[in-house]
Amino acid sequence: MTAAEVAKAVAMGTLSAQSVAEEAVNRLQQAQGVLNPATLIDANRALQRAAAIDESVANGIEPGPLAGVPVVLKDIIDQAGRPTTCGSSFYSAVPERAAAVVERLEAAGAVIVARTGLHEFAYGFSSENQWFGPVRNPWDPATSPGGSSGGSATAVAAGLAPIGIGTDTGGSVRVPAALTGTMGLKVTQGRIPTRGVFPLAPSLDTVGPIATSVADLALAYRVMAGVPAPPPGFSLTGIRLGIPIHWMENGPTQARVTTGFEKALDALERLGVSVLPIEAPDLVPWGMIQELAGAEAFHVHREFLEKGMVFGDEVAQRLRTASTVTSSQYLDAQAWRSRLVEATAEVFSKVDLLATPGVAALSKTIGVTEIDGQHYRPVLSWFSALVNHMSCPAIALPLAGETTPPVSLQLIAPWWREDRLLEAAALAEEAELVGFSPPPLYFG
Repeated sequence: MTAAEVAKAVAMGTLSAQSVAEEAVNRLQQAQGVLNPATLIDANRALQRAAAIDESVANGIEPGPLAGVPVVLKDIIDQAGRPTTCGSSFYSAVPERAAAVVERLEAAGAVIVARTGLHEFAYGFSSENQWFGPVRNPWDPATSPGGSSGGSATAVAAGLAPIGIGTDTGGSVRVPAALTGTMGLKVTQGRIPTRGVFPLAPSLDTVGPIATSVADLALAYRVMAGVPAPPPGFSLTGIRLGIPIHWMENGPTQARVTTGFEKALDALERLGVSVLPIEAPDLVPWGMIQELAGAEAFHVHREFLEKGMVFGDEVAQRLRTASTVTSSQYLDAQAWRSRLVEATAEVFSKVDLLATPGVAALSKTIGVTEIDGQHYRPVLSWFSALVNHMSCPAIALPLAGETTPPVSLQLIAPWWREDRLLEAAALAEEAELVGFSPPPLYFG
């Protein structure tokens, strides 16, 4: 059942929230030894909350648009009374107050059933965690689900919960969505509050949902952002879709990804979309991504480093590199970002949306640091990291009819136009251009 179907049935009293929560917990427990998606399966609390929702329904109280819907939450987002570990060896805070996004989800009737695994402190793209073990991809457990929100994406792809919540600072929602064949939404920076979310690079951090249908993605987004659904009437006909040719030509893109992307563009043209190549030489990684994001990440972790706290090997190395960024370089990076935003605005004066692949490669083997002879991080984040510095919203969508796993399509919209992304995605889903296919390890 989709999240919308669960919520409707629970609200009508034809399905109990308790039975839904029990089933989700059982699936999570069954999958944990195989895929390792969770740092905590919160069975008792989930069942208690579900029972309270059922009681509200019995008393005629409106339970909310996510009534009884199981949700998994990245273990970097605070829940009152539950430890936030950030996937680290040393950090374990038990907050008294939940993050703003958790308060909104629970006010809408959601039942958080688990906290999910991630790349340590969200600073990476593999979710191969030195302290909690690697999260595994249900398409092939020898491969990574991507990161840093790997546990949330794996849980959704494997049918353990209909909605997963992640964070995205350089692609950490979209990369795992792309590698697991799910859908992930990166919002405009500032659209969803980040209070109660442990920071990585505060000027870039966002929170976003992962789901298997556009309707569920939109439902979760609107609850988290506190925005209404737009009025009907959107059409793909006449939409101008820009293809940033410099971004595409310089990427480490595998042949199958390129072929799948080109087929998707042909299909979109048949749906009435105008596909336009765009000359935008400023829209090319890497610019000064590393200087800007790295400096902020080092600032967040500086106190831990000075106290001698132990980080995993990869994150420790990245923080050492980030520590060498000077204040002058950081200011230069901010100026570069301003130019990037100006260039983005110029592009969106010519087109309505941009399109790229979601990721440049289809898989990363756990324990192997390279993909096609290059380090995995720039390969997996080539099409995602720049978007965070543009501050625009973007969505990763699996192309329908493909397997092992599907090629992912990324659509990028102007600032604050998440509605346009979701409407375009819904029409592409209706036309069967994009859509979720269950992976081999599916527990739903």
